[in-house]
Amino acid sequence: MKISFENPDKVNGLMTITVEEADYKDEVEKTLKDYRKHANVPGFRPGQVPMGLVKRQYGMQVKMDTINKILGENLQKYIADNKIQMLGQPLAPEAGEAVDLEKAAPYEFKFDIAVAPEFNIELSGKNKVDYYEIAVDDKLIDQQVEMFRSRAGHYDKAETFDPEQRDMLKGDLRELDENGNTLEGGITVEGASMMPQYIKVEDQKKLFDGAKLGDIITFNPTAAYPDNDIEVSSLLKIKKEEVGEHKGNFSYQITEISRFVKAENNAELWNGVYGEEAGIKDEAGFRKAIADGLKEQLKGDSDYRFIQDLRAYCEKKVGKLTFPDALLKRIMLANNKDKGEEFVEKNYEQSIRELTWHLIKQQLAAAHGIKVEDNDVRESARQMARAQFAQYGMTNVPDDYLNGYADDMLKKRENIDSFVEAALDRKLAAAVKEIVKLNVKSVSLEEFNKLVSEQ
Repeated sequence: MKISFENPDKVNGLMTITVEEADYKDEVEKTLKDYRKHANVPGFRPGQVPMGLVKRQYGMQVKMDTINKILGENLQKYIADNKIQMLGQPLAPEAGEAVDLEKAAPYEFKFDIAVAPEFNIELSGKNKVDYYEIAVDDKLIDQQVEMFRSRAGHYDKAETFDPEQRDMLKGDLRELDENGNTLEGGITVEGASMMPQYIKVEDQKKLFDGAKLGDIITFNPTAAYPDNDIEVSSLLKIKKEEVGEHKGNFSYQITEISRFVKAENNAELWNGVYGEEAGIKDEAGFRKAIADGLKEQLKGDSDYRFIQDLRAYCEKKVGKLTFPDALLKRIMLANNKDKGEEFVEKNYEQSIRELTWHLIKQQLAAAHGIKVEDNDVRESARQMARAQFAQYGMTNVPDDYLNGYADDMLKKRENIDSFVEAALDRKLAAAVKEIVKLNVKSVSLEEFNKLVSEQ
C-alpha cells in the first residue's frame, strides 16, 4: 500500500492511497471462509456450499467492506503519525471518478483533507486581560434572604382582601343572566381560585378592592382577561373553544381569603436552606453562609466572563486565519444534507468563528498541560445539576442525589460535548489566571449583568 499527501497551500490537502491486491486478499478469503461455514443455501449441507458459489454471492460485498476498512484504518493512522490537524472528515474529490472494484487491483483512492491553519498563541505575564469580580454586598445578601423567606413562606387566613399582600381568593362562581340573576343551567364553579391582582383590566380589578370574606362580587371574566381565552377557560372550567358562549357577568362569592406570609428569619429557615449539619446559630451565620455561597456561585460567573474576554483577546492576537473555505463548506453540507446550501452559507461565518476559538483553546490547553478527564466531565454535570436545584432554592441537596441527577444527564449523548467544553473552559480559566496579568475590576451584580447583556 502506498500513501502520499500533498498540501501545497497548507490548508487544502490531497491524500492518495493505492491499494494492492495483497493488502486485502487474505482478509477477504478469511471472511469468505467464515461465510461458507454459516451459509444456508438450499441443496447444500451447512459448511458444504461450494466456495465458487459463496464468492459469486458475497465476494464483491466482502471485498468492498474489507477495502473500506483498510482505507479508514490507514488514513487515520497516517493522519495521527504525521500529526496532521484534520478538520471534519475526508471527502472524495468533487471531480473524481468512482473506483471500479470490478477491475483488477491496484486501486487508487483520493481524499480531500481540510487542514487547520498554522498559528501560534502564547500567553505570559506580559498579557493583560480583564477580570470582573462581583462584589457580594449587603444589598445582594438581603435579596437572597428575602428570596429564601419567600420560598419557605406559607398562606394564612385573612378577613379582608389586600392585593399588596399577594392574597389568594377562593369562592363560588355563578353565571348571571342579563338581569343579574343566576342563569338557569349556567356555569357554576365551587371553590374557584383567583388572584385579582393579576387581572389585566383596571375597572374589573378594582371591583375586588376591600372585598371581605362572604362578599359577592359581580364581574366579567372575558372583560377581565381580554385576549386570553386560556385564562378564562381555566377559571370557568370549560374548553377554550366554549369561552365565546359565556361573555356575560358572573357572581363570585368569597369563601376563603389566604394571605401569603414570608417565613421568619430564624433557625427553622436556616436549617431548611442549609441543613442542621451546617451549624448556623444566628442570623450573622446565615448571612455568612449566603455570602460564601454567592461568592462561589459568582466566581463561576466571573470565570465565564473571563473566558469570553480571553477569547476576544486571543482572537485579536491571532488575527484572521485562512481556512479551506470551499472544502469546509462541502463538509458542512455533507453533515447537514437535510438543511441544504442556504443553511451552510448562512451559518458558515459563525461556524468559522467557533472553530477558530476551538483551535485556540486546543493550543492553549496543550501548551499548559490541560487535559479533560472523565472526572472533569462529571464535575461539569454536577455543577449543572447543582445550578438547576439552586434555581428552586435547594442549596443543600445531598451528594448521592446530586450524583444521581448528574449521572442521568451524562447518559444522554447530546449532553456530553457541552460538559466537555464546560470542563475545558473551567480548567483553562484556572490555568490562564495564573499566567496572565489580571486587570481586576470590582463590580456590582447589576453592573456585571449589564456587561454580559451588552456582549
